[in-house]
Amino acid sequence: MQRAASPSPRIILAVLSFGGISYALLQSLVVPALPQIQGSLHTSESAVGWVLTAFLLSASVATPIIGRLGDMYGKGRLLMIVLLMLALGTLISAVASSLWLMILGRVIQGAGGGIFPLAFSIIRDEFPNERVPGAIGLVSSLLGIGGGAGVVFAGIVTQNLSYHWLFWFPLTIIVFTAYLTWRYIPESPVKTPAEINYRAAGLMTVGISGVLLAITETSTWGWGSPKTLGLLAFGMVAIAAWVREELRSREPLVDMRMMAIRGVWTTNTVAFLIGVGMYSSFILLPELVQEPASTGYGFGASVTTAGLFLLPATIAIVVVGQMAGILERRIGSRMSLIGGALVALASYALLVFDRSLQGEIYVAAGLLGIGIGLSFSAMANLIVQNVRQEQTGVATGMNAVTRTLGGAFGGQVAATLLASNLGAASLPTSGGFTLSFLMCLVALAVGLGFAVAVPRRSANDLTREVELRPHRTELERAAA
Repeated sequence: MQRAASPSPRIILAVLSFGGISYALLQSLVVPALPQIQGSLHTSESAVGWVLTAFLLSASVATPIIGRLGDMYGKGRLLMIVLLMLALGTLISAVASSLWLMILGRVIQGAGGGIFPLAFSIIRDEFPNERVPGAIGLVSSLLGIGGGAGVVFAGIVTQNLSYHWLFWFPLTIIVFTAYLTWRYIPESPVKTPAEINYRAAGLMTVGISGVLLAITETSTWGWGSPKTLGLLAFGMVAIAAWVREELRSREPLVDMRMMAIRGVWTTNTVAFLIGVGMYSSFILLPELVQEPASTGYGFGASVTTAGLFLLPATIAIVVVGQMAGILERRIGSRMSLIGGALVALASYALLVFDRSLQGEIYVAAGLLGIGIGLSFSAMANLIVQNVRQEQTGVATGMNAVTRTLGGAFGGQVAATLLASNLGAASLPTSGGFTLSFLMCLVALAVGLGFAVAVPRRSANDLTREVELRPHRTELERAAA
């Protein structure tokens, strides 16, 4: 069977969505399964945490690099490579009989984070101008959809099957998506030939890995331990050296002048703070409802039922993601970001002040889903609107990294607050959950402030974007 000659935007969007949801599921579905994985692989609680940490480290480093490589060598080609890597990593994890093999699979899976910047670039290259915001918003919302759905799905699977099936099911989607990518995704008409700055790539890898590793290990080492502080300092020094290298480079891996654009750095700051709220909810809400009723605040839910408490969030993100194009035309990405931060803020305000009834948890989850859906779809569009077309991959990749770092930071702060507020039978107190939700509330309040600081777009900006957008003629495609 031959490749399709000129697939419609609808087909391209469907293929990119399959790839996005398969990766997004893998980032969160192991969370409820960690106890089962720990027991099956005969390892410790701290060691099994590397199943999450390895994935986060790999995704944080690989996502912007893959985005940049896509800008340079072609997004369709890189997307196919990334999907095959994601399939390989998922297969390794599915058959893993040791912790190290499981971690190896998760490291390879993390590179799948490159699917999103590649998808945004493909959409920007291939879609008509008027359809770009809606398509980018929908694909971007898949991160939130997959995150919530992964927890729900994992609860059902681990209750009835072994954890290996958490990888077998996504693997079928990934292989199918790889075939569809070969069949329908055209090669990029827009490329930026350049050389890879390996020194910058190395410094970025060391810096981001150092900071992220220090954050994720705080539950074991403690925030004030010499190891945590030393690794944080080392990571920050490496990041400073990376920034200096990029500023001096004629062909930077990540253009720091681009990162300093007001519409980019404000959006990335909001991404970090929204990440704090989103990823913390995946930990806090299931743990809260699983606590026994004897604590005075828990509902004694099973793992499966606990995952269902996040179902309203997943449904809300799906609905809002479908409306991304309409919202962009009606109120614009900036107002969507402000609205998303405000609704997510309301969700955590409810959780701080009253969470005594199950219905209130469902309402809070639904509000959080609306907030995440609005914010995620808006952030990707704001980045795309503020950078040149050939910078789309690396710029959106860095936005994904800041969101991941925010999620790791928020999750660890929440875990620390719960661990430092234990009551009878070493269970977290209601006050510990209140402090954790309050931390998220503060993060989102600050995020709302930065969302307001995102610059408005003038009519001249919109006109200039249309004028500068390359005309994708058949001759250009052949030359590419």
